[in-house]
Amino acid sequence: MSYLDILHQYWGYPDFRGIQKDIIESIGAGKDTLGLMPTGGGKSITFQVPALAREGICIVITPLIALMKDQVDHLRHQGIPAAAIYSGMHRDAIVATLENCIFGRTKLLYISPERIGSDIFQIKLRHMKVSFITVDEAHCISQWGYDFRPSYLLIADIRKLVPHVPVLALTATATPEVVDDIQDRLGFKEKNVFRMSFERKNLAYVVRQTEDKDAEMIHILQSIPQTAIVYCRSRKRTKDVAQMLTRQGISATWYHAGLEPAIKDQRQNDWQNDRIRVIVATNAFGMGIDKPDVRVVIHIDCPSSLEAYFQEAGRAGRDGKKSYAVLLYNGNDNRILQKRIEDTFPPKEYIQTVYEHLAYFYQIGVGSGAGCTFEFPIDKFCTTFKHFPIRASAALTILQRAGYIDYEQNPDTKARVRFLLNRDDLYRLDALSDKENEVVTALLRNYGGLFSDYGYVDESYIAQEAGLDRNQTYMILVNLSKKRIINFIPRKNTPLVRYRSDRIDGADVILDRSVYEDRKEQFVKRIRSVIDYAQNGRICRSRQLLLYFGEKKSADCGQCDVCLSHTDTDDSAIRKLIRQQLLELLADGKRHHVTEVRRLNSNWDLAGEVMREMVLEEEILMEGSYLLQP
Repeated sequence: MSYLDILHQYWGYPDFRGIQKDIIESIGAGKDTLGLMPTGGGKSITFQVPALAREGICIVITPLIALMKDQVDHLRHQGIPAAAIYSGMHRDAIVATLENCIFGRTKLLYISPERIGSDIFQIKLRHMKVSFITVDEAHCISQWGYDFRPSYLLIADIRKLVPHVPVLALTATATPEVVDDIQDRLGFKEKNVFRMSFERKNLAYVVRQTEDKDAEMIHILQSIPQTAIVYCRSRKRTKDVAQMLTRQGISATWYHAGLEPAIKDQRQNDWQNDRIRVIVATNAFGMGIDKPDVRVVIHIDCPSSLEAYFQEAGRAGRDGKKSYAVLLYNGNDNRILQKRIEDTFPPKEYIQTVYEHLAYFYQIGVGSGAGCTFEFPIDKFCTTFKHFPIRASAALTILQRAGYIDYEQNPDTKARVRFLLNRDDLYRLDALSDKENEVVTALLRNYGGLFSDYGYVDESYIAQEAGLDRNQTYMILVNLSKKRIINFIPRKNTPLVRYRSDRIDGADVILDRSVYEDRKEQFVKRIRSVIDYAQNGRICRSRQLLLYFGEKKSADCGQCDVCLSHTDTDDSAIRKLIRQQLLELLADGKRHHVTEVRRLNSNWDLAGEVMREMVLEEEILMEGSYLLQP
């Protein structure tokens, strides 16, 4: 079956888009391939189609657990055998999944980068017939990238186990330097890159200089009364902003990595299904989220890199309709961004002091501690030794890069369950609902020893076995705990610290150039690029972003704040465009609310001015808050 036939049969699309076909034919020919595709460019098609065309199994490495679960469910619904392995799964379930891959019952196996280093995966991999390996979010392997993840470095080791298997690397954000680094670190046999333009013609990039960010944000959300994302830097700020918007009559909620999994799922679902209009979030939100009708993404705080900004802003307008990405900026942001450099790369002497204090905290003597793992209550640590959490966390991250410790800031610690009733009493219970019985049955069928001691359980797996969703399962486990049938300890995100080698004296901690100076230099460049973008009112915003990612041949977008400002002295052309857009809007003979006028053009003030002029000239009529043809 041809690639096009597979596309028709399983996805129903008439043809491939952009560079999809080029990438598919390259990996299909057994060549190591790097695909650069913007958010919404259809990355999944580039590995799912050739996976079905080639004999064997495609290994898909991705850090996005929510995305892998959604894609596996979607593929299975289409009749495509797919599976996933991620942190928190029960060992028996992992073994069964890997055995199915060996026996050829699976075409695509999604796996998190942390799991590929496990002995069980590496042993089973040797017995699989692998067609190719896909590396999603491939920029995470580059130490020059904005989102480097050490676990990605294990992929090079995996290639040694299956040396003749090609690799397909995919990313939506990579500078020219990172593009080269990805290919080097993945061991490409030869350079092979396919680039799709990152230009988003339907997305207007806007920087709003304002001293009152809250007021400007409210103005924007009232002018564009549709689905929106507001990005903040801190967890506390997400709650404050969401509550402020709610008080202003704007439907909003907040989201960050510290929320309980069930709460995060519920809020994401509420927003995804339009029960909530605005989600105020940290950068923990958005990866793998596919909501095409987001009309505006607002950054109330500046991100630390243009890579992060481009990816987050790119979540607007994925349906191809006119949308906005707005960065709110003022004089304080410059100072805040500069301070971020000091917080992210504190002095070496400070890092050595944190290493010493860590040993005091856990009472680890010189020459001992290797392999020991501890829960790390960072607030208690900082209170004890008078550290600021942001700086202390940065110091621990640098110590991890230097190889002294492992520092997991958001570990997916598994939930634990223990039955409080004995087996006979449990079977005599007749007051449980059908759903509660399903959960109890799933626990008994899949986990042993829960009557004598606590056992680690995977809520998602229980939900799957019980035929429920994760939110239902979580609440049922809580209720069973309240009824004193089980004791349920939910999973938590307390950071973990593990000593990779015996403790040494703090003064002997060595931070070489590749760990500290080189990475600091890259971070400073990224911060500088954000400041330059926000302050540069001469060059088109879209061109600035595209140039950063290596696209030199691009034209002015004609819709960002910079392009529109160039016509301020003689705005007849843009006024004519707005007038034409307004007449086209009313051509259907229906009444349209005045807020729709503001969405016609990113120069909202000028659009309102043109509308008022046309009303005075009786070219259009206004009835209350609605416009119509005369």
